[in-house]
Amino acid sequence: MKVVVQRVKAASVSVNNQLVSEIGLGFLLLVGFTEGDGLKQIEYMARKIARLRIFADENQQLNLDIKEVGGSILSISQFTVYGDTVKSNRPSFTKALAYQQAEELYLKFNEILRKEYNLPVKEGLFGEEMEISLINHGPVTIIIEKD
Repeated sequence: MKVVVQRVKAASVSVNNQLVSEIGLGFLLLVGFTEGDGLKQIEYMARKIARLRIFADENQQLNLDIKEVGGSILSISQFTVYGDTVKSNRPSFTKALAYQQAEELYLKFNEILRKEYNLPVKEGLFGEEMEISLINHGPVTIIIEKD
């Protein structure tokens, strides 16, 4: 499992020019899955993201987590984070998990963030071509991976 975490002042997702979800301060997550991913990986990743301290405190140190700043999450399924360009300039996506399995893990991941960590999580539309808008704050972008 791989997640690209972007600290944002605001983010939104649209499909066919229709707004699907939007947040203010928080995280934009680009979430991808690979073969072998399961409950162990999504539980680890949810815990890591809920506790990730990348918001500035009163001394401008990155010491605060998303709950401490009252932030939200916009979670976007993103199989292309497993694009492999080692052998070609055209990415191969063979490492990305099959559609149905990835969708199940994606929904479970978001559910864990909501229920176990009490975080407000909005989503894009799984499997759709989406347009993502964001104001990356910092910029701060962290890539977290769990085998």
